[in-house]
Amino acid sequence: MDPQVLLDQYGPEAMQAGIRIAGSLAIILIGYWFAKLFSGLCRKALAKREFDATLSNFIAKLLFFFVLALAVVPALAHIGVQTASVIAALGAAGLAVGLALQGSLANFAAGVLLIAFRPCRVGDWVDAGGCSGTVESISLFQTTLLTADYKRITIPNGQVMSDAITNYSVMPRRRIDLVVGISYDSDMKKAKDILKQLVEADERILKDPAATIAVTELGESSVNLICRPWVATADFWPVRWQLTESIKAAFDDNGISIPFPQMDVHFDKTA
Repeated sequence: MDPQVLLDQYGPEAMQAGIRIAGSLAIILIGYWFAKLFSGLCRKALAKREFDATLSNFIAKLLFFFVLALAVVPALAHIGVQTASVIAALGAAGLAVGLALQGSLANFAAGVLLIAFRPCRVGDWVDAGGCSGTVESISLFQTTLLTADYKRITIPNGQVMSDAITNYSVMPRRRIDLVVGISYDSDMKKAKDILKQLVEADERILKDPAATIAVTELGESSVNLICRPWVATADFWPVRWQLTESIKAAFDDNGISIPFPQMDVHFDKTA
């Protein structure tokens, strides 16, 4: 067949197809440029608000692909592709993937909430998901704790967010709660004075708020006293251990006995 005849027959259609393809590519390139622009602006805005880097990068990438998808759809329509069927197919595929990854998506959503609202941060000592430890990392799907005996515990974020999170490190000070029992024949006032002296002698114990020393209960075998001093969070365990030891030693030196559970059995000789 004569090339001129082919050119006359198919040339206009080929030129129109080329123009449509070039227009579609231009739309995608412009969409890609806008996607990069909005993604970068989003990342900078979140960085100024001191958002977590993991969450910031995820949101920026999500925005990038969303804007790019908005450009791809009209680009396909420009070259004559029926976008309604494409969108329906993508929706069905997304639904199927969502059902298959239901548990993972729940962990992901919980991870976003953990990173966004920050009930705990790396380095905090927490009770979370039924476990206790120092937060080593928080990712989009799981949280990692290090226990006091240096075991690593990996908890799905859905489990972390499904229960209360107790953060022991977030506040600058903590209260030590000690209950000390003395026998009924011991000098109660003297015992309280000893507790007060021990609290005042330790420089790590805060003066404000003041420590609480009082009788809390008349138990079955002891008079129970409470000693509740306030300390900096970092000093909680050292002060608690030292104060407990000092109370025992001071009570022994001053003749104040700390009773232990016991049972007296009386035999009736007349039976």
